[in-house]
Amino acid sequence: MTTAYINRIAGAAPPHDVHRPFIDFATTLLPEGTTRNLFRRMVRLSAIEHRYSFIEPIATEDGAWKDAEQLYVRGRFPDTARRMQLFERFAPRLAQCALNKLRVTEDERRNITHVIVTSCTGLYAPGLDFDIIDHLGLDTSVERTIIGFMGCYAAINALKAARHIVRSAPDARVLVLNLELCTLHLQETDDLEQVLSFLVFADGCAACLVSAEPRGLAIDSFLALTIPNTSHLITWRIRGLGFDMQLSGQVPGELGNALKEHGLEVTRGTDPRRFDLWAVHPGGRSILDAVEKNLELCPDALRYSRRVLAQFGNMSSATVMFVLEQILREAQPGQLGCAMSFGPGLTAETMLFHGA
Repeated sequence: MTTAYINRIAGAAPPHDVHRPFIDFATTLLPEGTTRNLFRRMVRLSAIEHRYSFIEPIATEDGAWKDAEQLYVRGRFPDTARRMQLFERFAPRLAQCALNKLRVTEDERRNITHVIVTSCTGLYAPGLDFDIIDHLGLDTSVERTIIGFMGCYAAINALKAARHIVRSAPDARVLVLNLELCTLHLQETDDLEQVLSFLVFADGCAACLVSAEPRGLAIDSFLALTIPNTSHLITWRIRGLGFDMQLSGQVPGELGNALKEHGLEVTRGTDPRRFDLWAVHPGGRSILDAVEKNLELCPDALRYSRRVLAQFGNMSSATVMFVLEQILREAQPGQLGCAMSFGPGLTAETMLFHGA
């Protein structure tokens, strides 16, 4: 059976670092006293240093939040239509940045047969799939697939689809793009749990090439682990004022318990400590801590994930690809790897791979 390989990965983020400005702004949304103090404590524990957005924060004399798009103004946060207008405006620009960094050669452009796009933060038609074809000058007969609204684990599902394509048509070359503008969906709320969910999310895009050419990371297998009775812990619904996320603080504990019980299923019977490379979706520091503890990994096993969390935050579906990009730079032939992302269900989508 043909093996599919992730040949190259390139990640791109917008230019505006909004982490510190957001913290200052989010603090004003919360009531003074215990709630605000708890938020500040969680900021210190977040292990995030930077998060990027297409929204440009503007410094004001009184220190209040202001952005170049006048998007988030207290008392008049934008409706869904306004947010989708900005997605349609900025998403193609970020996609182009990632595609340019991927450095697709003329020969590769002629031979790309499939384009797969994942996003859960915006949509329009004709969409990003057409923008990619136009930007790279691909043949208009390229097969296009959109994987929408699957959340943070969508990139693993896109790689799953790409592997199926390559195994059924060994000459296929699949271009995968994962793009999210998470900062489009900030809500005006004084609910601490919801504000804490906004603390980790950011914008980002990853592009990769998957083919039967034996270089990069060889894709070995996939497994989805869905935890019973947890579907209410992560929800993502379209509302009148953008997309509304509910992200429960119970998620790390539930994931940890599931991995403790089913860890050997995820690694297909191999001791997790035998894996050299871990690409765990950095949904937050507590998520990474739960994975490390319950799989009994060594302290530096999740170094790539923690690095991405610190530098970029959680970019939903693009994030695990940023981790794999770092791994791809250092992976040695034969090294075993495990990737996993988490999202609605509550589900862990996992992928085993090895260095080619």
